[in-house]
This record gives sequence, structure tokens and C-alpha cells, in this order.
Amino acid sequence: MKKLLCILFILVPILSFSQTIKGKVLDENKQPLVGANIYFDGTTIATIADENGNFNLNLSSKINSVLVISFIGYQTQYISKIEDNKELNIVLNLANNTLNEVVIVKDKFSRKQKMKVFKELSLGNSQNGANCKITNEDEIFFEYDEKTLILKAFSNVPLIIINTNLNYKINYELVNFETKFIYNTMKSQDANRSYYAGLTRFEELNVDKNLSKKREKTYKGSQLHFFRNLVNNIWDKTNFLLFKGSLQDNPNDYFIVTKEEERFKVAVVQQTKGLNSKNFVAEFNLLFNRKRQSKIIFETNTFYVDKFGNNSNIEEILFSGDLSQLKVGDMLPLNYGIE
Repeated sequence: MKKLLCILFILVPILSFSQTIKGKVLDENKQPLVGANIYFDGTTIATIADENGNFNLNLSSKINSVLVISFIGYQTQYISKIEDNKELNIVLNLANNTLNEVVIVKDKFSRKQKMKVFKELSLGNSQNGANCKITNEDEIFFEYDEKTLILKAFSNVPLIIINTNLNYKINYELVNFETKFIYNTMKSQDANRSYYAGLTRFEELNVDKNLSKKREKTYKGSQLHFFRNLVNNIWDKTNFLLFKGSLQDNPNDYFIVTKEEERFKVAVVQQTKGLNSKNFVAEFNLLFNRKRQSKIIFETNTFYVDKFGNNSNIEEILFSGDLSQLKVGDMLPLNYGIE
């Protein structure tokens, strides 16, 4: 049985216009939160607050990403709009540790079984995913409902993921994880719907020649690679090819790309046949390097791609097939390969 496993990101990225972002992070008593993390989700672009709570974050270009401010024990804040040359004054409130109050209902599956499914469906089964280790997995709570066959996972603190294959440390703030099974089982192959949402901050561990090759191999055929190629009109047999059904077609007939300052605007031409009942604007099949097959569905007729290849309207651009199988273990920072 073919299954569609969807990755859902519930935090919609915004476009930052500032090249230098300044601000201060305080608690409810107006005391500085020394060491608070300030970062753009999915990147290595990060800094920490100093002894006075002040921070400076340099950005080389506009980016479609959420600015995250976090500190353990406090509620994370997300900045959805950043005004040019205006300092940010951030006040973090103490977090309610609601997970400590969750009543754990016993079921027939062990924590070990649930953890295995969680890792397979969030980190992935690829070589990259198999070489990821969650150093604080004891912080993960599970809830399984035998009536709905739904497994959920929660954490009060960011998960620390060490990707030894790509040599990244990933601070992963788990926002949501939910998997629905078709049977009362705890096997990832029996999941017919799975999604997760989270905030990621990447930290470099070390880089060498062989590691650079591994990262480049991971990048090739990724969603990041696809959107960068789309706006730069790169389509060929060793990259991506576009198909309508089983017939290869010309992407320029369906995507109108225009440059706007430091980002690209992409207009998707509405398809007229067969999609009205589904509320789709367009759907295509993709083939990467002659063998990796995916489908892409657009529920929006306009979106933007920044210099890094990060796209807006992520909740309205859906993937299935190969591109939907890439998990956290196969993620690279959005600013990968961009100076």
C-alpha cells in the first residue's frame, strides 16, 4: 500500500528586510536573559544575548524565515514582522510546564517501540537519519490513543540532535508530532499519515573535504535544491525535469519568475482541467537525476523564493514521493552554500 507522509510546518516564514537586527531580551521582571538564543529558523544564522540581554544579528540578505527567541524555562517568541532600523524589545514569559500534568494512559506498546517510530518518521531512515542521535531523548513524552490509532510526541525543551554523518548539531524545538496508523500497531510502515513541525537551529561541528561531499550529495535533489533551480531556470537530466502526467513538459509554460529586489516572485499558471474540484492551482511530476520521482501540488498561484532558496507559502506547496521522504536527518541549513 502506497502511503503519503506529509511534513507540516505550522509556522509560516516571513520576509526579513533588515541586514542588522538589534534588540534586548528580558524576563517579566525586566531582568536580562543572559544567553537567550536568537536565530532564524532552519539556518546557522544565530546569536545569543549578552550579560545585558542585548544582541546583534547580522543578515547578508532578505530571508523567508521566522525569527525565534528562546530561553529554557520560558515561552518561545516568534517575530512575524521586522521593521527596518528598529530595535526589538523582547519580553519572555515563564513557560507553563503542562507536560508534567499530562496523565499517561497505559497501552500495549513500550516506550522503546514509540521512540523507534518517532525517530524513523522524524529523523528518517536514510544514511543521514540513521546517523542522528538525540542526546536528550528522555525529554520526549508520548501519548497513544488506541481508539484513534494516533501517536503524539511532546517535549518541554529543545531536542539536541547530533547528525554525525553531516556534522551538524541541531537544536530542534518540537512543536508538533502526530502519526496515524492503519492498524493497532507501532510500525512506521503501517502509518498512513504522519506530520511534524519544529524549529531548527544548526551549529557547525567541523568541516573537511569528505564532509563537504556528503553535504553536497544531501543537497542534490532536496527541496532547497529544487526551489533554487526553479528560480534560476535550471532544468536538465542531471537536475530536475518537469512532467505533466507521464509527458515531459516545458517549465517556462507554467512558472513566471520575476526578480524583486533580493527575492524572486513566482507566478504559477492555473491549470484548467481536472483540478477545480481539488482546489489545486497546478500539479506536476518531478524527476531528479533520471531516477528519483516526486509530485508537487500548488494550492497557491503566487509565492516568493529568497536568495537562500527558502520559499514562502509552505503550507500551500505540497510534496509526495521522494521529496516528501526527506526528514530532519536530511535537512541542511537554509543558508547552505550561500555566502
